[in-house]
Amino acid sequence: MWVCSAPSNIALIKYMGKGEGNVPSNVSLSYTLDKFISEVSLEICEGEDVFVNEISLDEKAIRRFLEHLNRIKNITNCRKFFRIKSRNNFPHAVGVASSASSFAALTLCSFKAMSSLKNVSMPSLEEMSRVSRQASGSSCRSFFSPWSVWEGEQARGIDIRTAKLLHNLLLIDQTPKAVSSSEAHELVKSSLLFHGRVNRARARFEKLVPALNNNNWREAYQLCWEEFWDMHALFETSSPAFGYFLPGTIALLLEIRKFWQIYQDGPLATVDAGCNVHLLWREDQEKSQKCLISKLQPLIGSII
Repeated sequence: MWVCSAPSNIALIKYMGKGEGNVPSNVSLSYTLDKFISEVSLEICEGEDVFVNEISLDEKAIRRFLEHLNRIKNITNCRKFFRIKSRNNFPHAVGVASSASSFAALTLCSFKAMSSLKNVSMPSLEEMSRVSRQASGSSCRSFFSPWSVWEGEQARGIDIRTAKLLHNLLLIDQTPKAVSSSEAHELVKSSLLFHGRVNRARARFEKLVPALNNNNWREAYQLCWEEFWDMHALFETSSPAFGYFLPGTIALLLEIRKFWQIYQDGPLATVDAGCNVHLLWREDQEKSQKCLISKLQPLIGSII
């Protein structure tokens, strides 16, 4: 048996809109969430590849898993069959990039198994990242920690001075999304706001990296705030329009903005394609973190 794990990630500059092969429309910058892990195991079986459903996945998701395993078997010219097991230590399909970590883990585990069976070296992280991207775009970023840049066909690690951050995920609702991220990537192209999106994301990326490197935390907060609202505005102006924010999402964001206005400091906040809110803090902000979380607690379903 072969076992591998991979982390999720949260984008501060968002990837929204894609072309064939999950090539993104715009550059993105993500922070790796090492405490949110997917684990995949493979063992040889007879007859056909089998997915053992330890997490709640529909038939389409299971088919994607099996297709990606077959993709790597074709790359490595492997004729064995495998039993796949996968599990997360965090909620699935609620905007926490569970597909990113699960497909990164499957890619790592598959190449580990094939390399072991053929007694050859595993491919580089960059090569495995490119292969993983074809199954789940954002999974290509989960191969690099703590920061990753993804542009075109390739993700890569990037050195940023602010290397270690504290993270909170504020869970408002754990119901699986009605509109998947893959569907969102297509729908946003119908929004009039999609024109110019690539340039807006690039401009924020080019400001955010130096802001983080120079510890210009307020500018980083403002750029992250503008960026996730930009993405969610695409959703609300698509045809048909859709959205992920719930009343609890808005209530949390108002409190976070108020906290910044009062204390002139606070967390970086972002919301992926879901209703739940991510907070990122500097290590010297533990007191502020406890203060804000206590204020937000009545509005949160749970926090992880």
